[in-house]
Amino acid sequence: MKRFLIDVEPLRVSAAFRRLWIGQVVSMFGAQLAFVAVLVQIWEQTNSTIWTGAVGLAKALPLIVLGLFAGAAVDRFERRRLYLITTIGSLLAAMAMAAQLLTGAMPAGALLGVIAIQSAFGAASGPVARSVLPQLLPRELLAGGIALNRIAFQGAMLIGPAAGGLIVGAWGPGTAYLIDCLTFAAVLYGVLGLPLLKVEAEVRPGLRGVADGLVFVASTPVIRGALITDLAVTVLSMPISLFPAINAERFGNDPRTLGLFLTAIAVGGVVASVLSGSYTRLPRPGVVMLIGAGSWGVALGLFAFAPNPWLALAFLASAGAADTVSVVARSTIVQLHTPNELLGRVAAAEQIVGSAGPNLGNVRGGVTAQFTSPMTALVSGAVLCVAAVVAVAATTPGLRKTVDLTSVP
Repeated sequence: MKRFLIDVEPLRVSAAFRRLWIGQVVSMFGAQLAFVAVLVQIWEQTNSTIWTGAVGLAKALPLIVLGLFAGAAVDRFERRRLYLITTIGSLLAAMAMAAQLLTGAMPAGALLGVIAIQSAFGAASGPVARSVLPQLLPRELLAGGIALNRIAFQGAMLIGPAAGGLIVGAWGPGTAYLIDCLTFAAVLYGVLGLPLLKVEAEVRPGLRGVADGLVFVASTPVIRGALITDLAVTVLSMPISLFPAINAERFGNDPRTLGLFLTAIAVGGVVASVLSGSYTRLPRPGVVMLIGAGSWGVALGLFAFAPNPWLALAFLASAGAADTVSVVARSTIVQLHTPNELLGRVAAAEQIVGSAGPNLGNVRGGVTAQFTSPMTALVSGAVLCVAAVVAVAATTPGLRKTVDLTSVP
């Protein structure tokens, strides 16, 4: 049974990873509180799925525009210092949102602007967080470390949205933003505990350095296939922007119920993370990723036709489990096949896919629902998701091959 449970060995062998992981657990919880608060505030001010979808656009655009340049910076400069700068920048943006406790609610457009600024700092903090992992853990423990990071995220999603709904319902969005600010102390503790993380190889400045990373991604079939799979899936089928409308139609528009939608996804994700030993030790992460990505689409299709709310939540939990399996396997593929001097740029490309992709998917879902219906948006996304996964599996045979977990890329 132990073989099927999550591998906690990375927490034992690396004190720096352990401190950083604890900080991320706490900070991610605060981020989930803020996310629910943003959705509620935007929905109350606009009553429009286009505006709730625009939250995803505000998060996605800075990642797309700045991500690859930020990734080149991660490969060029000392990573601990860069991580600290980006964390402080994100904290300042969170403080601007919390200031609404004193100044009153800012307009929806202004709030989206602050979110975009925070996402701009995230364009660098995401790749640097991914790139430090192989410098803190041995190669054979990378998949376990990725799974631990994933359970931190899913655990925050499990508790954060439900807690966010309660906090926002009782004291308003400003209180949730304030708690988010306070949780940044934990991630700062983790970053300050990192050793110096220099990159020995020289990175060409400007567009040439960015181009080197893109050439590597494009010329490495398994990485290219992994990123295309996730990009296609997330852009085509992400349902989060539809949740406020579904909540209003079926659950009485209660903020506490809105949190349950996200919590249901997290429940499945936590279960998949706890049992991650059953797939992180497998020598074919590409096959694991394809199965997880396809199962996400199937589960969302079933959610669209669920005859009662409890069954709907069960299908969302299944989708969350499938998503976690796919994400862990994708990140494992990327990190096992990327040399250290390119990790920042490849991690930036992965972040654009993993973060901007879902946000663009939320825009797609919101716009589709506005002009058709939430049901149409869900079903069309689920069908396109499964079709995209089948296409990638058929055209990328390298994803079906065994990976050596001990050799250096």
